[in-house]
Amino acid sequence: MRFTVLTLFPELIEQGFSASITGRAMEKGLLELRCINIRDFASDRYGHVDDYPYGGGAGMVMQAPPIYRAYEAAVREGPRPRLVYLTPQGEVFTQKKAIELAQEEELYILCGHYEGVDERVLEEIATDRISIGDYVLTGGELPALVLMDAVSRMVPGVLSNEESGEDESFMNGLLEYPQYTRPEVFMGRPVPEILKSGHHANIARWRRNESLRRTKEVRPELLEKAELDKTDRKFLQSLESDIEEKN
Repeated sequence: MRFTVLTLFPELIEQGFSASITGRAMEKGLLELRCINIRDFASDRYGHVDDYPYGGGAGMVMQAPPIYRAYEAAVREGPRPRLVYLTPQGEVFTQKKAIELAQEEELYILCGHYEGVDERVLEEIATDRISIGDYVLTGGELPALVLMDAVSRMVPGVLSNEESGEDESFMNGLLEYPQYTRPEVFMGRPVPEILKSGHHANIARWRRNESLRRTKEVRPELLEKAELDKTDRKFLQSLESDIEEKN
């Protein structure tokens, strides 16, 4: 997987992506990163890439020409690449989207700044508009790193343990079950006995139930789309009964 990021702050992307799991994956050749500084394609010697918005209003807007020139300089021969523009106005980023994007051999990402980007260049080059949440940040670099990290984890070989990606939150439509490691007792709180039993089927059922419990408590809307069997539904019904009895 090769990431090409169009940004005003390439050092932020490079430093953030070169650490930990993604950094090791780049050393192994599983991931590649190329940052294109949009300011290098400014029309004047001062590196201006923004201007006042037509129609008035607060703030500045990133100009279309520098972005398009940066894009043209980066694009290889062949079909136009898939390009994601990070914006609060985009579709909300999900694990399903991360899996989808991980199928691409190359992914372009555009990081906006100021009050946004001239719509005309987005119409020309953007294939996807994605939001990492309903809030506003100072720029698109942090959202880009979030997206790149989530997508990278889905690239074969990036995670040392393939099960790490399959068992995590949202992979089966539910939040992940609680995790424990040594010491066996911490501040008077012991590890659940079942996890020390060595009975793999019982452990798997306990983990599934805890995923159901946590999802119901924290993100109940996820249960509407999760794939549930009869045993799952019976457990959820028991939770409902417990709640009614307490009330």
